[in-house]
Amino acid sequence: MGLQRRVRDVWQRLTQVDAAAGARKTAMLPALLSPYNPMARPGQTALPKPTPANLRRFAETPVVRRAINVVKDRIASMDWQIKVRRGYRGVTIEEAEARLALLRQCLEEPNEADSFRVLWEQVLEDILVGGFGAVEMEATGDAERPFKLYAVDGATIQINPTWNGDPEKPRYAQATGRTSHDALIPLRDDELMYLRLNPRTHTAFGLGRLEVAFETVNQFLSASRYAGRLASNSVVQYALWLNEATPEQHDRLIRWWQDEIEGTGKVPLLSCEQKPEVLRFAGGTDADLRLAWQEALIRMIANAFDLPPMMLGVQHDLNRSTATEMADEAFQSSVVPLARLVAEHITRDLFAKKLGWREFEFCFNELETRNEMEEVNMQTKLLAAGVLTVNEVRQMRGLEKLSLPEAELPVNATPAATEVQ
Repeated sequence: MGLQRRVRDVWQRLTQVDAAAGARKTAMLPALLSPYNPMARPGQTALPKPTPANLRRFAETPVVRRAINVVKDRIASMDWQIKVRRGYRGVTIEEAEARLALLRQCLEEPNEADSFRVLWEQVLEDILVGGFGAVEMEATGDAERPFKLYAVDGATIQINPTWNGDPEKPRYAQATGRTSHDALIPLRDDELMYLRLNPRTHTAFGLGRLEVAFETVNQFLSASRYAGRLASNSVVQYALWLNEATPEQHDRLIRWWQDEIEGTGKVPLLSCEQKPEVLRFAGGTDADLRLAWQEALIRMIANAFDLPPMMLGVQHDLNRSTATEMADEAFQSSVVPLARLVAEHITRDLFAKKLGWREFEFCFNELETRNEMEEVNMQTKLLAAGVLTVNEVRQMRGLEKLSLPEAELPVNATPAATEVQ
């Protein structure tokens, strides 16, 4: 009860402190400031995830790093745009074009050190590793730069389970590992963008793809280490059997082998009445490396990341048609859902909650199809059928609208026919 009361007092006291305009509240690397939390009970940790250190370590292994980069780099390098949401017309929005340009400039330079790609690569890494992605949103009060964004270590974010939707009460807090009033940094709902992957009802936290593959990655690393020791001959898989040798002869042979032969590359010469026999404990082939088992583990890791095994280097039974289908499946099942999650949070949390500009939305331009020619053919057919206008197609491709009146009409329509209708 004393600990709960102390934490509640810290929350109430810190919520009265206002930071300077645009100043960052959260610590950039709190794990380096304090390796433990003195306020935690024995056997407990202040972090929301039970094994954040192991998750970070596993994310640096080759197979997992490849799986993360396939998704992260694809989304971070996509072309994107900010446009007016459906249900709003540009003529009814005050200074729409100027505000669109302002939003794009602020997203391209979210803070003093990061670019759009650098910021969101950090967030996407946390989402894929632990299911937690966090971005701090701070208002500056400057009309030329209304907000700043900072990437936050999602493993240090705690969620207030008693939050009732009041925008003035803190919904999140960052555990800094310090004592007293610096133990928690409270954050309101409009101050932190918290992205959960695989949200569930029985927990407030998401489920990362690396968390799903945690045990599989652990088994793969163990199998890989064993195969490495075996291939480097540090694990001996055979023995010499000398028949009817005395203990003195046995000890002398061991000393001679260790001093004169082992590690020198010399050809050993033995002269004895009976030929020594080599006893093998394994087959002496690549099957001893358990390569098939390692391949099965790679397939399981690929499944956890919603990727085909082809993306992680397993390329058996592939041809041009099947490889193309698997690449399309990887894009639709792994890249598109995460990209839409990021776009929805930027639209809802940053534009709507933080700025109050609900008439704008953020979207990526390359989510419909991976094939550029297919997208061009589809848009050309829609233009010819009168479903889309030239300006609507230009907007889909992230281009500026044309000021010509004909650009707002279907291709097969004329201004005279439109007036008659």
